[in-house]
Amino acid sequence: MGLTAFPATAQAQTPVLCSESSLVDAIATANAAGGDTLLLLPFCTYRLTSAHGRGPAGPVGLPPITLLGMGSTITRDPSAPAFRVMEVEGAANVPAIKGQLSMVGVTVSGGSAVSPYPGGGISNFYVNAPVLAALAPVSGPLSGGNTVTLTGTHLVEATAVRFANTAATSFTVVSDTRITAVAPAGPAGPVEVTVSTAGGTRNAVSYAYVPAPALAALSPGQGPASGGNSVTLTGTDLGPTTRVLFGTTPATFTVVSDTHVVAEAPPGAVGPVDVTVVTPGGTSAPAGYTRVGPPAV
Repeated sequence: MGLTAFPATAQAQTPVLCSESSLVDAIATANAAGGDTLLLLPFCTYRLTSAHGRGPAGPVGLPPITLLGMGSTITRDPSAPAFRVMEVEGAANVPAIKGQLSMVGVTVSGGSAVSPYPGGGISNFYVNAPVLAALAPVSGPLSGGNTVTLTGTHLVEATAVRFANTAATSFTVVSDTRITAVAPAGPAGPVEVTVSTAGGTRNAVSYAYVPAPALAALSPGQGPASGGNSVTLTGTDLGPTTRVLFGTTPATFTVVSDTHVVAEAPPGAVGPVDVTVVTPGGTSAPAGYTRVGPPAV
């Protein structure tokens, strides 16, 4: 179970019986009440057999709280899975608490942190806010579904990736400097992409949702099978064109405006061929073009 502890606010001291379950239950009760001071039994060893919390650096035996003891010990059982005994998160994560942990007359031992984080007994873990530097590609279709790579620093503890106010369909933390995210659907235009960690959310990088292109006409609608002639394509949302295809053959092209593209028809077999335009927003529906053979002699 996940537990979040608060520094003690009550003056009374709550005694805790000498068992793992009693200690965990006491901390849960103290958290629900907004804080407490727990009095551990003298010379008792509280042996933890499993993690009862989780922090940014992995599983944690117990979250922080004020503990008083007299020769009391809190230890991880040697046969238990690896976890640190306690983790105190820094001020960036819990400003009102500021990472406070008070212990008197208590020994903590046997902690075993999960790689790659060092230490094992008690860790004062400060999570930096993520910093984004760039993303690629910088645009995509309104329907989403494409994979976007975000680069920056302090990304390894990412808990959320958002496109404006919409969560990414999914995301994968590759390293502390790289995340891949699947873009959700969104309206046409630019949005801010952010990454959040326990350290907060800092800057955003821009991503644009692009409508799919549409072809209305080709002029001329036919040409020689040898290619080389200029064909004017008219339609909408052609500005970000990245490819013009005659069938599966790419053509050399020039974007004139958002409604006009001029392409040089490539050579091909005599007969009809579909012409399509590709942009980050998708691929247009095809428009027909006909290749004509030389006249018979």
